[in-house]
Amino acid sequence: MTSTGSDAPRARGSYAKGIARRQEILDRAIEVFAERGARRTSLRAIAEEVGVTHAALTHYFGSLDELLVAVYRESERRGDENPVAPPDTTPGESMRIAAQENRAVPGMVQLYSTLVASALEDDRPAAQEFAASRFARLRAEMAERVRELQDAGRLRGDVEPELAAALVIAASDGLQTQWLLDPTVDHEAALAMLDRLLAPPAD
Repeated sequence: MTSTGSDAPRARGSYAKGIARRQEILDRAIEVFAERGARRTSLRAIAEEVGVTHAALTHYFGSLDELLVAVYRESERRGDENPVAPPDTTPGESMRIAAQENRAVPGMVQLYSTLVASALEDDRPAAQEFAASRFARLRAEMAERVRELQDAGRLRGDVEPELAAALVIAASDGLQTQWLLDPTVDHEAALAMLDRLLAPPAD
């Protein structure tokens, strides 16, 4: 049966309302996770904190991991709209700037760490896809930045860009985890030292 002219606008209206409702839930979930991270998390507990029913949360996000991924990606997207680090910053410097921003939202740092840890489990496809694709993207972007800085003479030319990228990302994530466990860990100073190790010898 073909749709009548009146059915199509109604369907489009319902779809638009669904998108808007999902975004409202996501906005509130970001606030909740920024405040308390992903500790002691269940969809039912989150639904209560966000102010929606458990059924609504599962309708829009499907599973806990899908919700966590959506929250982190939306938070990351908002940060990308207002970048702080200039495009020619060194690898360690760009990570240091990100670390400074992360200190203001420890809940999101904890949520990210939870997702990465979940990705190591066999039955967590949403977390696995998130972590694998994010690391691949970051390695590619960082390796390209390393090449550009090598061409400009700002990084050692004998460093393999892909390996340097993997090392910087591993250092940043590991330091971030240490900072969550012990706030006295100087994440930024350690990344600054890594930049010095990657810098060309002084003339």
